[in-house]
Amino acid sequence: MSTHRGAARPQQLPESIASHAPSLGGAGAPRQSARYTQPVRDGSDPLSDLPLSDVVVLDLTRVLAGPYCTRLLADLGARVLKIERPGEGDDMRKNHLQLEPGRTDQSTYFIRINVGKESVAVDLTHPEGRAVIGDLCRVADVFVENFAPGVVDKLGLGYAAMAAIKPDLVYCSISGFGQTGPWRERQAFAHIINAASGMMHLDQGEHPAPRASNLQAADVLAGTHAFGAILAALRRRDRSGRGAYLDVSMLEALIAADDVSYAAVLNGGESQGSPRPAMGVFAVGDRHLALQTGGAAALWPRLQALLGRPDLATDPRFATPDQRRRNWPALRDIIGAWVGSFGTVDEALDALRGARIPAAAVLTPEEVAEHPHLRARQAFPTVPHPARGRVRVTATPFQIDGQATTPTGPAPYRVGEHTRGVLTELLGYKDRDIDSLVEAGAIEAP
Repeated sequence: MSTHRGAARPQQLPESIASHAPSLGGAGAPRQSARYTQPVRDGSDPLSDLPLSDVVVLDLTRVLAGPYCTRLLADLGARVLKIERPGEGDDMRKNHLQLEPGRTDQSTYFIRINVGKESVAVDLTHPEGRAVIGDLCRVADVFVENFAPGVVDKLGLGYAAMAAIKPDLVYCSISGFGQTGPWRERQAFAHIINAASGMMHLDQGEHPAPRASNLQAADVLAGTHAFGAILAALRRRDRSGRGAYLDVSMLEALIAADDVSYAAVLNGGESQGSPRPAMGVFAVGDRHLALQTGGAAALWPRLQALLGRPDLATDPRFATPDQRRRNWPALRDIIGAWVGSFGTVDEALDALRGARIPAAAVLTPEEVAEHPHLRARQAFPTVPHPARGRVRVTATPFQIDGQATTPTGPAPYRVGEHTRGVLTELLGYKDRDIDSLVEAGAIEAP
């Protein structure tokens, strides 16, 4: 088992659930020797005080949207069983910046979003492998998958099959376009969702053609919405005993991130693309700063005073918020001339902050990673890594009770490194059962 987890105290599941065999058929029928148990953390476990310390998550996700969701659950203490393909594992193990010479499965991408999880290697195409998933479902509270719609049903691991095994299961499907509708089977990456959502069009602005965005917002937003929906479903389950089926769409998550355009378009108005009114980016020397001049009524009179331009108050181009939006390029030029009069970004920022105008220097990721503010917030914690010693990752972006929410442990180092421990501890599989599954090619248990 993972060394960061305290010893779990088994608790027998209710007879009505423990006796409900998964209808997956074939040679993978549940082993009669299996003892279906639920881990319960006691006071000796350092994770027992975390909000989700009594929750077990069966994680059949990969890439970003799904793993980000389950990372949030893991950071709050949930026991996340990450199901990986034997051999290769999650595709993102091979992504950017490999941490260990001679290996191709230790990317910083993978580590960042899979800290605190346990790797269980199961071949979902093997009938005995699917039976193992059915057994794990019996002890899980939450099941998360982000395959293309229809894939889990073909594997016999869809909501209907899993709910038959665990009636109060909270089952969450994350996909690009949702589980229904004409686009449901389309392939989805953040770049594609950005185009299909209208966001790429809105960001085009004064550029001659639409551009790719560097931000993988659709994935992270979908993962975050899934996280919230799962917590709400667990709350309902606590009250009523009912499970839930959750369908989260990356497309709809990104549309929901727009603040003004869809609200206007849906009611006969116009969309508001880039450059966004009141949001300026200005050069000062060899650097840039961003400032905000709208969004709060008090900002406009403060800006007039700061610029020394009382005439702006009576200029018909800027008389109302709507006029300022329509004539933003002209107002932007006026502000830009004032900003450009400073010798450095820091001098301009001092003046803006003194007038209580929201502003910030445009920073590089390298500057952000070492910034004292983020260091004070513990925004980049470290986790153990067998080859590197320590690896820095991003933190979950909220604090609880005045404490940063940090990873509960390292990312899985080897594909399937926790398979044997999980199947033994949670399911009561004997060594001979596990060895038999390994020989059959249904699981990997190094």
